Amino acid sequence: LFVEDLSGSVTQLTADGNRKFINGTFDWVYEEEFACRDGFRWSPDGRSIAYWQIDARGTRDFFMINNTDSVYSRVIPVEYPKVGESPSACRIGVVDIETAKTNWIKVEGDPRQHYIVRLEFIPGTREFIAQQLNRKQNESKLLRCDARYGTSAVIFSEHDPAWVDVYTPASAENSYSVDFKHEVDWLNNGKEFLWSSEKDGWRHLYRISADGKKETLITPGNYDVIALKGIDEKSGHVYFLASPENATRKYLFRTRLDGKGKPERLTPAGLDGTHQYQISPSARYAQHVFTNTFTRPVGELVSLPDHKPIKESESIMAKLPKVQEAKFTEFLKVKTEEGVEMDGWMVKPKDFDPSKKYPVVFYVYTEPWGQNVTDSYGASKNYLYEGDMREDGYLYISIDNRGTPAPKGRDWRKAIYRKIGLVNIRDQAMAAREIVKWPFVDPARVAVWGWSGGGSATLNLMFQYPEIYRTGIAIAAVANQLTYDNIYQERYMGLPQENMEDFVKGSPITYAKNLKGNLLYIHGTGDDNVHYANAEMLINELVKYNKRFQLMSYPNRTHSISEVEGTL
Repeated sequence: LFVEDLSGSVTQLTADGNRKFINGTFDWVYEEEFACRDGFRWSPDGRSIAYWQIDARGTRDFFMINNTDSVYSRVIPVEYPKVGESPSACRIGVVDIETAKTNWIKVEGDPRQHYIVRLEFIPGTREFIAQQLNRKQNESKLLRCDARYGTSAVIFSEHDPAWVDVYTPASAENSYSVDFKHEVDWLNNGKEFLWSSEKDGWRHLYRISADGKKETLITPGNYDVIALKGIDEKSGHVYFLASPENATRKYLFRTRLDGKGKPERLTPAGLDGTHQYQISPSARYAQHVFTNTFTRPVGELVSLPDHKPIKESESIMAKLPKVQEAKFTEFLKVKTEEGVEMDGWMVKPKDFDPSKKYPVVFYVYTEPWGQNVTDSYGASKNYLYEGDMREDGYLYISIDNRGTPAPKGRDWRKAIYRKIGLVNIRDQAMAAREIVKWPFVDPARVAVWGWSGGGSATLNLMFQYPEIYRTGIAIAAVANQLTYDNIYQERYMGLPQENMEDFVKGSPITYAKNLKGNLLYIHGTGDDNVHYANAEMLINELVKYNKRFQLMSYPNRTHSISEVEGTL
């Protein structure tokens, strides 16, 4: 960690760092699963910096092999904690930028069995709030830390039988590429702050005093706050995204900061779909962007709270004729024989004839990290190949099962706890069983594909329900849950030392012997996220049972398979 003043003078503040002993930034898994990047925070007076120190020296390296850049192979080490392995130790120091002396904060709990995922100075003070999670991530504590004395005290805690989401509401704004919002939203000159929690069964905003002694629920009701967008303390309002009636959409609401008001929808009626907002600090204006499955993203500048366009000629309504396309995507609900109702979308073939039977391709993700079924542009696009499924005569369908991060309440999202590979897979299969009953669906031509978690789901669907799915394309899949990283896997599945059977039952490799249909498996050998070892373990199992399949390996490509000529 270094500091540079405006004259260009540079001072080194830490000197003990290396690849596995990290000051002011993070190891691979903190970055991947907590979206932690810059591991430092300036004090309000500019005299000191609080920073994370990550000790990953106890974390083993996973070795990837580069076989193509030389006639001799090259080993590429990646510091990677597998599920069941202890996390990196973590502590917080506060360094004086004049003396480069660090004062370490005393925090209860084994630093190698806990995470510190958020840190923010209280305005106008030398104190800060830090969020600590236990290793299972089912207990969260907010600590008030004093940079001068190195002390900390718990001011707020919560426990969930499954896991405590560490995201602020901004996280859910983009459910697949999660946009973490690490900053604390302060009120009343730092005497209070806003916090989100699912402890009453819905994701809501709470107003908490900085000493933790007072707590007020400000968004009561049976709905989820999707994203906190702005605060107007002067008028006493908070702005947020929600969609109580339709989990595939997002609209702007506001309510009173004292918790005594009812949510008021500000997004005008008539524009069904997904709305995004960037609200000015004064909360008088907002950049508003609208999209749905047949409308390319289109924006305007509006005033708040009346939501009127600043210039009518540059309003979304004025621009719509130029950004709207033919409406091909249909939204649907599927209810299984077990009573689970799920949202989905469907794109029918061109010149659809309901008297004919068509092949169907299911696009899946299914895990807590992603929601496929959203009313937004590109959500139903074919990413499988360079072509048009509609033109090629396929029904293209996606269903969001229980466990996906839709705004349907805590119980929906956490029904998957310790059951990844079971609950999500059964929901998908039961939905497919209902769909193949439709008169225009050919039950003999059912395919499924997905990437990453969706690749894992594809394998599980092909192996566990071979009577439904005849063809599958799985990309960069976790074939064995014991190969993935500890933060993600332990959050949703627990610790393998305590419930190994859940990891075994949820892993596709367990059911590989059941393969009957056509399988194409694709993976990059340079994948530092879902390691190529998954492919080799799966291949071994399929060969063991004399199963025929197709394989496409991409040398040195990462999880996105987007590097080097031919896959750019």
